[in-house]
Amino acid sequence: MGRIVVISTGGTIASRWQGSGFAADARGGEVMATAAVPEDVTIEVVDLFSVNSPRLTTAHQLTLLRTVQEVLADPGVDGIVVTHGTDTLEESAFLVDLHHDDPRPVVFTGAQLPLDAADGDGPGNLHDALLTASTTRGLGVLVVFDGKVHAARGTVKIQTLAADAFADPSGARVGNVGFGRVSVLRRPQRPAGRPLPEMPHTPPRVDMVMHHSDADPYLLNAAIDAGAQGIVLVATGAGNATPETVEAVASAVSRGVLVALTTRVHAGPVAEIYTHGGAVDLVAAGAVPAGTLRAGQTRIAVLTALLATTEPRERDEVLRHALGAPVPTVPARA
Repeated sequence: MGRIVVISTGGTIASRWQGSGFAADARGGEVMATAAVPEDVTIEVVDLFSVNSPRLTTAHQLTLLRTVQEVLADPGVDGIVVTHGTDTLEESAFLVDLHHDDPRPVVFTGAQLPLDAADGDGPGNLHDALLTASTTRGLGVLVVFDGKVHAARGTVKIQTLAADAFADPSGARVGNVGFGRVSVLRRPQRPAGRPLPEMPHTPPRVDMVMHHSDADPYLLNAAIDAGAQGIVLVATGAGNATPETVEAVASAVSRGVLVALTTRVHAGPVAEIYTHGGAVDLVAAGAVPAGTLRAGQTRIAVLTALLATTEPRERDEVLRHALGAPVPTVPARA
């Protein structure tokens, strides 16, 4: 047990009725007042911002990342809890995890019901997050929701409204919370944390483009024309599109655009099985396969690579490190 810093960023857990819908407006102290604090835990609150998480920008997320690292610079801090909106929690948690190289836990949590709900899930989630942050070590960044502990990497929002909102569709959870303790079931495999990136004056643009029946490269090319330095291609199946899309990816890569390949399918890895526009051809054209990471976290990996360096080969290496993708044995097609 020990000293836990709670970083408040808004979301449903901090939301109240605004006349036509709910929006985040409560400060961290108000959110904390709803929850039971585990025995022997002391709390400090950092009010970073209070916004609905769909409104988060790269600047918000980088500010959160820097705040986490500043808090952990104090050796007297035993762990961090971040209260966050559920819509983009998976992205912020993964960004922090990519740069987290400390045995002390950073635990993300939130709520599906607003602050004043009589049957709200926020207080229970917050208690469980505090308990996890004060009793675990060496697990990286975690997501605690509905009595379950998940690794940040791979964990996504799987329910729009239900309390059991998060899971890794392709992997097992890290543990459970119950009866006043955290039961750890496995230790996540994660790459070493990356150095803290500089705060860019203008963050690089990274867009997502989804493949579907009748899709053509128009939106992919439009994103690049709009200034995208990175593209996440959300393909079908195990990572498949069309020959026309392959040509567009090859052209984008030749112009220095980072392209990552994920899938719109709920679970399972991207796999190089099919040609005629499939993952075999897309990877040969220079797209980096995302493994089991889905679109939001794949985009964060691309963003991290763009923030890390301006050198194209180094960017590709950083992206592969973040995604856990293999280094190609033959040069990508120019």
